[in-house]
Amino acid sequence: MEVKRFAVLLCAEDSEYMKRQYGGYFGLFKGMLAEEGEAWDVYRVAAGELPGEGDIGLYDGFVITGSCSNAHGDDAWIWQLINLLKKLDSMKKKVLGICFGHQVLGRALGGKVGRAKSWDIGLTNIQLSPSSKHFSSLELPAQLSVIECHQDELMELPAKAEVMARSDKTDIEMFRYGDHIMGIQGHPEYNRDILLHLVDRLLLRGLITESYADELKVNMGACEPDREAWKRLCISFLKGGFL
Repeated sequence: MEVKRFAVLLCAEDSEYMKRQYGGYFGLFKGMLAEEGEAWDVYRVAAGELPGEGDIGLYDGFVITGSCSNAHGDDAWIWQLINLLKKLDSMKKKVLGICFGHQVLGRALGGKVGRAKSWDIGLTNIQLSPSSKHFSSLELPAQLSVIECHQDELMELPAKAEVMARSDKTDIEMFRYGDHIMGIQGHPEYNRDILLHLVDRLLLRGLITESYADELKVNMGACEPDREAWKRLCISFLKGGFL
């Protein structure tokens, strides 16, 4: 029996805490998505490590992580990633983009990415599109909660793409492109502990103010997203299910 292979395109730098608690972002995604008998690899894209031409065909699917970088930036590694994503699209490879990954996928396919009016950090309820038939087999509710942590967003869809979910803050919370590409603006892999850690990192880097960080922590509450539903949705997409 042929082994299914997947690759995580890591666009973030792991903190020591993430490495220690979760095995880094690769460990986090592998823990959420991997099933018995599969092979999972990681490419540290932000460090210039991408799969070679001869390796791409080995994989059944790819996952693009979040990042502290801007998906509308012009860093050399971002352009390398965009060119890779165009190649994966032409090969009709399954690609799942999360947060930055969602945005850079949209950009690679011809959409527009930009700075949102404000940060979106915390638990957000998103509305799944009632016109999309792709959720019915999973028996998902009309609304799902997800942890968000982004300052940028996908402003305009690529041509022929379909919005799959919206929220009060973001018009394009999810999109699909053909049967092989899906982007999710939120972080289905995150829990409350990770969000608290990220708030502290953003504060340390001067990306948010201390008063805003304190406000986020006060308002965070239990902050438990619908992780099991997101897990089913992502696995179903990557491995040939609902799309």
